[in-house]
Amino acid sequence: MRTERTETENSVIAMNEKSLGFIGGGRITMILLSALKKCGSLPAQVVVSDTNADILGKLQQRFPGVRTIAGGNVVAAQQDIVFIALHPPSAGEVLKSIKDTIRKDAVVVSLMPKLTAAQISGMLGGFSRIIRIIPNAAAIIGNGFNPVVYPAGFLPQEKKAMMQFFSAFGTCPEVAEGKLEAYAVITAMGPTYLWFQLYELEALARSFGMTQTEAALAVRQMAEGTLQTMEGSGLAPEGVMDLVPVKPLGTDEAAILAAYREKLPGLYAKLKN
Repeated sequence: MRTERTETENSVIAMNEKSLGFIGGGRITMILLSALKKCGSLPAQVVVSDTNADILGKLQQRFPGVRTIAGGNVVAAQQDIVFIALHPPSAGEVLKSIKDTIRKDAVVVSLMPKLTAAQISGMLGGFSRIIRIIPNAAAIIGNGFNPVVYPAGFLPQEKKAMMQFFSAFGTCPEVAEGKLEAYAVITAMGPTYLWFQLYELEALARSFGMTQTEAALAVRQMAEGTLQTMEGSGLAPEGVMDLVPVKPLGTDEAAILAAYREKLPGLYAKLKN
């Protein structure tokens, strides 16, 4: 009978004992709490603050053990790990209001694009234990692609513990901070470029006589195989796209590409400036 725990197990247990505070209770907070709950890593003490009581009510229904507060951010900011889930334009005032509340040994995790760790530190009165992460929606099932930037002064064991904690959200590669906004446009917002098309294909498949189950399986397997072919075929992009001779939307490709090329660079520039 084994009695000793591995270093990884001890790290997981230690992180599960940490308290979490979320300043902002919107979609991304729901996504991350869902991921933690799914893998059994939701700590006993989680506090979420938001100005919208309806948002907090929905969170409370989904996560009954989570404490929600509509009357200020002080309690959420006093936790061991404090997630900042705000829109960047409204973050400055909130961060300045909690700068004297955050504990010196806490970790602040910014879920926001645009605001750098240095800018956030300035708003928090010089606090530097700041991690930036850009989650994507698939984190809700533990399969997200969530690039992370760690502070330079982090101790190796602290970084390792946070990496283990973030694994509940999926793949969390460490990247250069200057690339986070690119990831925000490509990976965080990327599902929105594809979902409506995939759901439309499912709807069309049903209209052609497939059952709901058949349509869902067909579209999902097709999408998965499409991605695997891009990675594993050994062909250049032109060769991959030439594997299917009939292209019903071929005459529309230019317009679709134009929409990408018109909207996404502007969005990226807005996040960087």
